[in-house]
Amino acid sequence: MPPLPPQNIDANRAPLSVLPLSMILRSLATTIVSSSPILLPPSLRIMVALAHAKNPILNPDRNPLLRFFLKKSFYAQFCAGENAAEVRHTISKLKNIGFTGVILGYAKEVVLEGTDNKDMATAKLGEETARDIEKEINPWRDGTLDTVRLAEPGDFVALKFTGAGAVALYQLKNRLPPSQHLRESIDAICELARDRGVRLLFDAEQDMLQDGIDDWTLQFARKYNDSPDTATIYGTYQAYKKKCPAVVSRHLADAQREGFTLGIKLVRGAYLGSDPRQCFHDTKEDTDVCYNGIAASVLTRQWSVTVQGEGEFPNAHIVLATHNVESVRRARAICDAGGAKSDIAFAQLQGMADEVSCELVEASQSAQKENSNARPLPVYKYLVWGTTGECMKYLLRRAQENKDAVQRTRNGRDAMWAELVRRCKSVVGMT
Repeated sequence: MPPLPPQNIDANRAPLSVLPLSMILRSLATTIVSSSPILLPPSLRIMVALAHAKNPILNPDRNPLLRFFLKKSFYAQFCAGENAAEVRHTISKLKNIGFTGVILGYAKEVVLEGTDNKDMATAKLGEETARDIEKEINPWRDGTLDTVRLAEPGDFVALKFTGAGAVALYQLKNRLPPSQHLRESIDAICELARDRGVRLLFDAEQDMLQDGIDDWTLQFARKYNDSPDTATIYGTYQAYKKKCPAVVSRHLADAQREGFTLGIKLVRGAYLGSDPRQCFHDTKEDTDVCYNGIAASVLTRQWSVTVQGEGEFPNAHIVLATHNVESVRRARAICDAGGAKSDIAFAQLQGMADEVSCELVEASQSAQKENSNARPLPVYKYLVWGTTGECMKYLLRRAQENKDAVQRTRNGRDAMWAELVRRCKSVVGMT
């Protein structure tokens, strides 16, 4: 089925017109490289070398020239900044463009190597040691707390449990509750987020860990999602998994029975290359049907063939994290028709799918011009912060994602090129 036509778009204004010229040019350069079969392979090899560099010459945090080049190009395209001042400046720029806010993540990853690398299969029941607390849990906790402090009220912070190290990995793999210090650390993060009006997105991870992550998500949702008007804790649900509808249905039933609000971040998924193939839908079309079905059920608060249940639909808030324009337009059509009963936010990665994000921004602005009482469409950009070196692994993943989504990358390139041509014609009076 073709994408639904966009509504509430000002015919006299292209959606990408909200972006500054510098972002258009940088995005165009990035997508030209990412969509080129000649330029992309050597670029990926360079990114791999930089992301795993041991030589200080290849470390952007120790090589000023390399840092300067990366920070003005790929880093600026996808990342928020290296310190609080830079992050706040980036957030301010995005909000001035028209985005509602950001989903902010901490780029630094816990590195387990040498004597610090525990074998999960032989770790003693995932028990915490002083080394675990000092070298893994506390750095992860402190970095996440700093991220919550950088976010503004209404923003989101992305949280990855495996960043807390080997003990967290063991406990998640074996579906154990978080150990005492780790639980207290997560509580500290949740309490600060709730106090600041910041929402937490618990990231999905590899399939062998996901059941444990779901257990932890519900554990903290029961504690912190006690208001029907807001959700502090959001779990991530991957629509490319065959069992996703059943998981969503079960969690909604838990929320209904126990009286808490369920926060849902709906994605298609990012572990096709590593998780067992039998976990996934047989075709992309099946994944699309699953994604759109879950989104419609939660948004309208109606049980369906996809999301099954009985009785009154529980309180739920949903973040549609997708670059798929059809899914976005379908959800928008529900909102435009007044059918949205659950709180909704849209999210795309910073530096990617700007044509999708800006269409949402333009639609919201146009609707509010026509009707000052129109409900705005909340649109967020996901980005990470940290030093250039700390962000290299994140930048590598974005480059690899562009490789795996060549057609989408080409669509982005073509959209940026068309916008640049439109602006040039406008300057010379051809429009």
